[in-house]
Amino acid sequence: AEWHFLISGGTTVPKKLPNPASDWLSDRSWGEVLMLAALHNFAKFADEFPDHLDGFRRVFDSSDPHREPLPGHWDSDLDSFQKLLVLRCLRADKVANAMQDFVSQKIGQRFIEPQTADLSLAFKDSSPTSSLIFILSVGTDPAVDLYKFAEEMKFIKKLTAISLGQGQGPIAENLMKQAMERGHWVFFQNCHLAPSWMPSLERLIEHIDPNKVHRDFRLWLTSMPSPSFPVAVLQNGSKMTVEPPRGIKANLLKCFTNFNDEFLNGNSKGGTFKLLLFSLSLFHGVTLERRKFGALGFNIPYEFTDGDLRICVSQLNMFLNEYQNIPFKVLQYTAGHINYGGRVTDDWDRRCLMNILDDFYSDIVLDNQHIFSPSGIYHQLDPDDTVHKDYMKYIKSLPINDTPEIFGLHENANITFAQNETFQLLNSITQLQPRSSSGGSTSREDVIEEQAKSILKRISLPINLAEVSAQYPVKYEESMNTVLVQEVIRYNRLLGAIHQTLKDLLKALKGLVVMSQSLETMANSIFNNVVPELWSSKAYPSLKPLAAWVIDLVDRINFIQHWIDNGIPPVFWISGFFFPQAFLTGTLQNYARKAVISIDTITFGFKVIDTDLDTLTSRPDNGCYIRGLFLEGAQWDSTLHELAESRPKELYTDMPVMWLIPTANRKKPVTGVYDCPVYKTLTRAGTLSTTGHSTNYVVAVEVPSTKPQFHWIKRGVALLCALNY
Repeated sequence: AEWHFLISGGTTVPKKLPNPASDWLSDRSWGEVLMLAALHNFAKFADEFPDHLDGFRRVFDSSDPHREPLPGHWDSDLDSFQKLLVLRCLRADKVANAMQDFVSQKIGQRFIEPQTADLSLAFKDSSPTSSLIFILSVGTDPAVDLYKFAEEMKFIKKLTAISLGQGQGPIAENLMKQAMERGHWVFFQNCHLAPSWMPSLERLIEHIDPNKVHRDFRLWLTSMPSPSFPVAVLQNGSKMTVEPPRGIKANLLKCFTNFNDEFLNGNSKGGTFKLLLFSLSLFHGVTLERRKFGALGFNIPYEFTDGDLRICVSQLNMFLNEYQNIPFKVLQYTAGHINYGGRVTDDWDRRCLMNILDDFYSDIVLDNQHIFSPSGIYHQLDPDDTVHKDYMKYIKSLPINDTPEIFGLHENANITFAQNETFQLLNSITQLQPRSSSGGSTSREDVIEEQAKSILKRISLPINLAEVSAQYPVKYEESMNTVLVQEVIRYNRLLGAIHQTLKDLLKALKGLVVMSQSLETMANSIFNNVVPELWSSKAYPSLKPLAAWVIDLVDRINFIQHWIDNGIPPVFWISGFFFPQAFLTGTLQNYARKAVISIDTITFGFKVIDTDLDTLTSRPDNGCYIRGLFLEGAQWDSTLHELAESRPKELYTDMPVMWLIPTANRKKPVTGVYDCPVYKTLTRAGTLSTTGHSTNYVVAVEVPSTKPQFHWIKRGVALLCALNY
């Protein structure tokens, strides 16, 4: 049960208690503490938590919380594994570090140190009948290492390489047969691009006769992780993987290794070229590394490559030679909209990319003293006194781990990155878990049955649609009636599916009906605290684990039921809508019909209402009040009435009530606001819909700010309808 809590989180709260330290402990963390009390060894943990607040605060504030002793008797009562569970509740961002310490302490340091890919070791373990497989990761190419190794082994002339793809199968087959006879090496690249030929490859390898094949023959393969890759080949082969360079320092080193003094001094505008080249290389590193911060970096993790930088460098070289003045407009357009921007499919990501590019590809960087980050760690070098060797020396002196300041992000971004890494790691472990249950007090089936019954009890039956339609008929002057009926139809579809599938699952667990594949997948999801596919396919976008998802669904149904019972609410909970865009259109439609104006000339104006929610007892004359939004990357300062920097370790904050005011022919303010996108979930990415917007995107709101737009754009500030807990 403790292992299950670590990888999947808790599912039940034995006793609800108020958060004793809401000033520093988030509701998410407190919720996890309450769930922890369901485990035998932690039964009194939540009750005793308020008695040790100072001790837990010390752990929470520490830069190395995984090495801090726990307060009171808990430090001696819990073993090193159980302490991981406490850390998961308080500081999830450090769980991966704590796991490293745990592995190092239990089985040895060498299990957590990265191993260098030594091809000679893998080669010694191989034989002519088993293949050597490079598992590719983005941004790496092991071909160079293999050619170097082939040269050492005097096999460079006996190595034949082919990149697999359409029509390459028969050629590869002939190459392999010839190599088996002559004792050559064959190198098949990108197996994942030829899924239809994989069964043939498996057959060829299976039919290699160890008595007839030449003993020098070797088969080298490269493939991205792919479901079409033959399992037998994977199991019998030697597997290696190469990690791409991580961090701005590693990326800069990789860029400048390809340059030399002849190239650096070969441009007619010598010093200017050097300054812009270094700046452009740094921009390349920043865009690549922003991805690790998840949606704070870019909504979609684009695969920018070295090729994008190469083409920008050659264009820079060409334009500086051809133009007398530096054509910044052309340079920015080719880099931001074509070479890098050609990959960008999200408008908000394009806005972010162009803002970052402006910092690195404009006349401000032509100052020899220019600094790229507030601390001055990243700065220009005087081009007249700097040769290639000096650039390499400076790059090697840079920190290995990037600080968020070079990206224009808040310090909290590192916590977001570490948390994402932790949950990704735990999710991977969950997926690797065996399906059968080992011994213990309760079997896997009992746990699933208990969970299913608990969910069934808490989730209400579908709402009576006929009654709602009669009570809220379609009216010309009140579009909200239509919005409500549409919401009820969508929620009913989901509620019906949940009740039906849970009843079927309970029957299947008792053996009354056949356990189908879809029901078995659903049972696994419930056990792993994940929302089953059968439900999520009919539900709204959500990243919450199952336990939190059920609580959220109950709240959403209560919001709709309250609307049905008590009439249209004065303040709308925007996160409670299945499809918030319909609600916003309905609000505009109400105003258009009331004022007799064409709807396509009306847009929203915005006002943040700092008064208490309870004081808003009636709807405004025009527009609507909305609540339930969360700010990521910044916080709302109610005294100054504007956006402000986040507090340390506070990743998300509540946004006050907003008044959306429909206005005809409205002109957008140019200064004094931040144009802030609103998304349904934390990932921010969705699929592009016919409107050109992502399905995750709701609307853009204007939030008052005295800081310029670009500051918050680089911070990745956005409003969210729902969090992932």
